[in-house]
Amino acid sequence: MTDFQEMKAAARLRARALRDAVTDPDERSRLAHAVRDRVAAAVPLPPGPVAGYWPLGSELDVRPLLLHLMEAGHAAALPVSGPRGTPLAFRAWTLDTAMRDGRYGIREPADGAPEVVPATVLVPFLAFDRGGHRLGYGAGYYDRTLAALKAAGRRVLAVGVGFAAQEVERVPHGPHDEPLDWIVTERAALRIDKDTAGR
Repeated sequence: MTDFQEMKAAARLRARALRDAVTDPDERSRLAHAVRDRVAAAVPLPPGPVAGYWPLGSELDVRPLLLHLMEAGHAAALPVSGPRGTPLAFRAWTLDTAMRDGRYGIREPADGAPEVVPATVLVPFLAFDRGGHRLGYGAGYYDRTLAALKAAGRRVLAVGVGFAAQEVERVPHGPHDEPLDWIVTERAALRIDKDTAGR
């Protein structure tokens, strides 16, 4: 393991502890709804489908936001994880969609749900900084997904969503880590200047 990989691994341990500290179910629900309201009020989403995620462990529950966006006319989708090292696929999701346990035990739409190309991707994280960098779990799914969508000529808005307590001064990042366009927590909606995000 390189020094950079060790630095990221240590940062993940610290970040997971911060996120896991939000344990009260009522508080987690309040924060999820606060993020929903802040995205709705502050982030100009493009027309088209919005891809969220099924919350894993202590991740922010983004389903209240997805339901709100569906009521506003957006189609919703959830990710389907393929083999490690590949981009995510997305399938349409509603409250009536048949679900299955996918890779890593994360709930995802079952086979038969139509595939969707999102215009907006809601991205979970372990930690974030104000340069738009996020710390994920290390498999690189979201970085590959965002890069693949852009390489295919798709304009996609990447919105990181999580708790304000997950902010750190600087997330270690490399050339393959895709910066986010927005980061939204219960306290703020931060629009990222991509011209300075890599500095």
